[in-house]
Amino acid sequence: MFLIENYSLAVAFCFITMLCWGSWANTQKLASQKWNFQLFYWDYSIGVVLISLLLALTMGSYGEHGRGFIQDITSANSSAIMSAFIGGVIFNIANILLVIAIDITGMAVAFPVGIGLALVIGVIDNYIKDPSADPFLIFTGVLLIVLAILLNAIAYKRLPNQQSGSSKGIIIALIAGVSMGFFYGFVADAMATNLITPELGKLTPYSAVVVFALGIMLSNFIFNTINMYKPLSGEAVSYADYIHKGTTKLHLIGILGGAIWGVGMAFNIIASEVASPAVSYGLGQGATMIAAFWGVVIWKEFQDAPKGTNKLLNLMFLLFIVGLGLVVYSKL
Repeated sequence: MFLIENYSLAVAFCFITMLCWGSWANTQKLASQKWNFQLFYWDYSIGVVLISLLLALTMGSYGEHGRGFIQDITSANSSAIMSAFIGGVIFNIANILLVIAIDITGMAVAFPVGIGLALVIGVIDNYIKDPSADPFLIFTGVLLIVLAILLNAIAYKRLPNQQSGSSKGIIIALIAGVSMGFFYGFVADAMATNLITPELGKLTPYSAVVVFALGIMLSNFIFNTINMYKPLSGEAVSYADYIHKGTTKLHLIGILGGAIWGVGMAFNIIASEVASPAVSYGLGQGATMIAAFWGVVIWKEFQDAPKGTNKLLNLMFLLFIVGLGLVVYSKL
């Protein structure tokens, strides 16, 4: 299977993760103009599963090192499979809440609040398990990211015509962030520590991501079904709506969104052995900055904000960039 063997390439993969995780929600914004976000989320989940299988059967099955996907998944013990699966379930709860928050408040707010908080919790959780990075640098970087989140919330409060229920959206984003901060550790615990000669019973990154994706898809029948019939935001929808209202274009947009996110997840997990889970996850969750950029620049979510708001947003971006830089440098 394909493995990363140096820190520079690992960081490059984490940057790809950051771009993917920060950009997939654009597909939700595109689809939500004609398609309820609960229905979009089914296609998103399908996209995550399909891309994880594709990567496992290609990058995860060819090469000189490690085990191929089929051999790996059939030799894994139940505890490793369960750990990766639980990671998918926890992520799914958090991501559905994040999608709801995006629907209420927009990308420029939901991502920095929700994913920024997830970054802080995830870095701390993964650092406790693998304290291989410089603690002063990594936690200083985390502190700057927290300040960036606060600036984003302040900027949002300056908007003259906030959407109805915006406070509710921020609270949902916070709950999503707390939940999302813990999913990564379960996936990391399921994986072998030496990927060149992986120990028997543990999963390689590609297999772990497939099991994780199945955790998302199967738990969707519980969590997204509840979200469809008893929504926290928007109108209730049914499975009949998914069948009758969906067009090929709308389904493909959702699948594309899931595939984009899934590539980011796979690349992040592949990089985690060299970069360490704390650095890999922390840098990947720099997606907050990418999503905020899309929300501010492309979707114009702050175009009606009063004078001076742009200074707050620019400072937010600066703090995110410096904070992420410290997270990366903490491992060097």
